[in-house]
Amino acid sequence: MIKDKEELDFLIQQGEGYNLEFKESYNPSVAREICAMANATGGKILIGVTDDGKVKPVELNNKIRSEIQDLVRNFDPDFAVDVCELSGVIVIDVPEGKKKPYSTSGKFYMRQGANSQQLSRDEIKNLFISERLIHFDEAPSQNFSFGSDFNEDAYGSFLSKIGVTTKLSREDILKNLELLSGGTIKNAGALLFCKKATNISRNATIVCALFMGKTKTKVIDTKEFDADLLSNYTGAFDYLRSKLNTEYIMTGGPREEVLELPEKALREALLNAVAHRDYFSNANIQISIFTDRVVIDNPGGLVGKMKVEDLYKKSYPRNNLLFGLMQRMELVEKIGSGLMRINEMMDEYLLPHPVIEATDVYFGISFERPDLQKMSVEQRMKKYKEVGERVGERVGERVGDNLTDNQRKIIDLIDKNRYTSIVDLAKEVGIAEKNIENNLAKLKEKGIIRRIGPDKGGYWEVIK
Repeated sequence: MIKDKEELDFLIQQGEGYNLEFKESYNPSVAREICAMANATGGKILIGVTDDGKVKPVELNNKIRSEIQDLVRNFDPDFAVDVCELSGVIVIDVPEGKKKPYSTSGKFYMRQGANSQQLSRDEIKNLFISERLIHFDEAPSQNFSFGSDFNEDAYGSFLSKIGVTTKLSREDILKNLELLSGGTIKNAGALLFCKKATNISRNATIVCALFMGKTKTKVIDTKEFDADLLSNYTGAFDYLRSKLNTEYIMTGGPREEVLELPEKALREALLNAVAHRDYFSNANIQISIFTDRVVIDNPGGLVGKMKVEDLYKKSYPRNNLLFGLMQRMELVEKIGSGLMRINEMMDEYLLPHPVIEATDVYFGISFERPDLQKMSVEQRMKKYKEVGERVGERVGERVGDNLTDNQRKIIDLIDKNRYTSIVDLAKEVGIAEKNIENNLAKLKEKGIIRRIGPDKGGYWEVIK
């Protein structure tokens, strides 16, 4: 339970995430959030805090307190939470459930990123079975020592990236991030704040290799990255970038250096590998650079009974706690939309969508390298623009750089289906319905979209 206002301020600063939910006011629908957190690793729900972190004071009266306790007692199986009020904010402290899976009103919910998604009982049962109930990232790290393994630089970088300043002790911060199990750090925290990844998990490294030709017959160079999670990612990506061709493009100002493959697409693929790999596996993440392609392989097949085509619709992160922390660092963004973004970026380069191969034990994504002798990157981009850019990009040019990736996707979806609903937009974009509503309001303020007719029965229109 939160001890004082300093802890409360810390939670509000870090924003919503896997273990933290904001509610502006109390509503019995909070039961689904409690249920989802109980089925995950626990967390906290702050009632009286807006989506953008502003406190709108609420009072915890006996009626609300009693209703919250009644809600969880009616879970199947029954459950219990701690409820208190601090500085006008109702805090619901949700422990990790010991009798998973839990349901409320006959429905099962699971935390996915910063959202709570409803699952069927079979889906949630298969998820727990296939993932051994306890995920690697949520288990206590048996090999980690705060004295010899804790990386102060990685810890400081993490706090900086999540935009938090606080006087709380390291122990209190880790506890509020749900990274402590008793006095032991969980594997997610150990991977982020270690000095050497192999001290946490034998193969929690990234291996890069440059090959001569199109096969692995002749190796030109290799390098293994074995530090904290963020350093491994940045080091491996810098290695990959250094081995690819670059081109200088004049844009009217300083010349811009552009990779032969979309840099953001490669980053997305590598981050997905780091976030979703199976850390129980004896294999590591591998980046293979051939003359005709770049391949990123990570251990761990698709979770449950998912198929590759399902990745464009929804996602069950293998490492929910780790994924949530990476979201806070703004390394990963949306659930179940990474492949769509990668495909869109490859379209801009007039390159085929990457080839995906998934088995029971590994997931691989292969990017075809372009023949720059036939057509340069600049020529590809110009040709793509001549064919016609997506609606979101056209609008983006008109309003400058004020549109987020989420807003561009919303515009694109509305242009394709003007009758699309907030529920459908939330599923396609991969963010909560309340965040869709906020983005729609901002787009209307900018004069980019407008609503024709009533909320029910009307439709959206992109103003071109």
